[in-house]
Amino acid sequence: MTDVPAAVAAGDLSFVDAEALHDWVVAQRWFGSKAREVTQIDVSEAVALRTEAPMLVLALVEARFGEGTHETYQLPLGLRPAAEGWEQGVIAQADGWTVYDAFADGAQGRELLHRMRQGDQVPVEDGALRFRWAESAPQGVAGSVEVRPVGVEQSNSSVIFGEALILKAFRRVEPGVNPELELLRFLSARGFEHIAPLAGWYEIEGRQIDATLGVLQEYLAGARDGWELALDGIAREPDALLERLRRLGGVTGELHSALASEPEDPAFAPDEPSAEAMALLTADIDEQIERVFLELPDEGPTAELAGRGQDVRERLQVLSATGAGGRVIRTHGDLHLGQTMLTERGWVILDFEGEPARPLPERRLKRSPLRDVAGMLRSFSYAAAGSRILRGAEPPERWEAQARQAFLDGYRERVDRFLLPPGQDAIDRLLAVFELEKAVYELRYELNNRPGWVGIPVAGIARLLDEA
Repeated sequence: MTDVPAAVAAGDLSFVDAEALHDWVVAQRWFGSKAREVTQIDVSEAVALRTEAPMLVLALVEARFGEGTHETYQLPLGLRPAAEGWEQGVIAQADGWTVYDAFADGAQGRELLHRMRQGDQVPVEDGALRFRWAESAPQGVAGSVEVRPVGVEQSNSSVIFGEALILKAFRRVEPGVNPELELLRFLSARGFEHIAPLAGWYEIEGRQIDATLGVLQEYLAGARDGWELALDGIAREPDALLERLRRLGGVTGELHSALASEPEDPAFAPDEPSAEAMALLTADIDEQIERVFLELPDEGPTAELAGRGQDVRERLQVLSATGAGGRVIRTHGDLHLGQTMLTERGWVILDFEGEPARPLPERRLKRSPLRDVAGMLRSFSYAAAGSRILRGAEPPERWEAQARQAFLDGYRERVDRFLLPPGQDAIDRLLAVFELEKAVYELRYELNNRPGWVGIPVAGIARLLDEA
């Protein structure tokens, strides 16, 4: 039999059944490559954080694929004596111990919180696993604070501490600073009030990888989710909702102005778009249009666009003819109603990690702030449709157009106009390019995942064609 505590202390997890680990990892919602053949899952790093029961090991595992590539995932492991009968998140039984997902255990969550508060550092090969506490973090959460996991999530895992703090752990780990940490650290240091301030984080720097592993923020207890608020408001209080969306536009403008407020910081200084920026963007969207229209059904909800792929491409060329204009800055990267919450202090914007499906270096690129604006405008289309599909309530006539106008009015009032192209026509054209990009992406996604929602991007693309 293996001396499990000794093996854990040495960072040796070879006693965990490899097949059980493989089967458990590929079955999780956060595992992003379910359609690919996983040839092997190996533990690439294992750092013991507690060697007394319940033991805690922070592991990084590599999922290897048939074509020779791999992905890295964070997997904190808890270990309890099998006699305790632990049942949550169980991965395997090994030599009298139950091995399980540590995020299912409040005691393990408290261990991570404690280490962040203490600013601990644990050696790893050629580096360290570092825990950090932000200067502006609240001091009141400690000791035997209640810990509860958040419900099912798609790509990350989160736990809540005492209804005061929330930890988001990035399951898919990529080299480099995660933009969530980077932007929260920047905005928290400048006192930007429309975020959940950064409280702490943990990261690894070693021979295997340098990466952000998790971010701790204020938990917005009692706040209302922006998506749910919109669905409720469309039917019950449409005029009040429009005023709230105008204020959300103002907050978005303030966010972009704040992110562009440090001209001496190369990571955040506003830049002029390169001469080829619009050409590259147009070429990328054009390729997406070609792919999705190649196999577009000519019946059903896509009939309105059947045979119009060339029309869409020509519309793109007309819109992009004026060039990019304005400035490129660090942006939210995936802004929509579901990334917002309405609190007692007003709107708060969440989830600055960008689109998880995109590579991390791409998510850290500077872009036109109008790309965020386009994402929110598309979200209003989804809210109007969601009101019908999910609530059975017909939106008031012209609600979507009014919502767009309210948001844009608020945005224009608060954004630094230096960041936008000169002249309203140039702004409208660039905004339409980003809306088209988003709608084409949505069309492909809905065709593959939610056929009942295909009509939403179809209507958005048709509207952009009609405006020609």
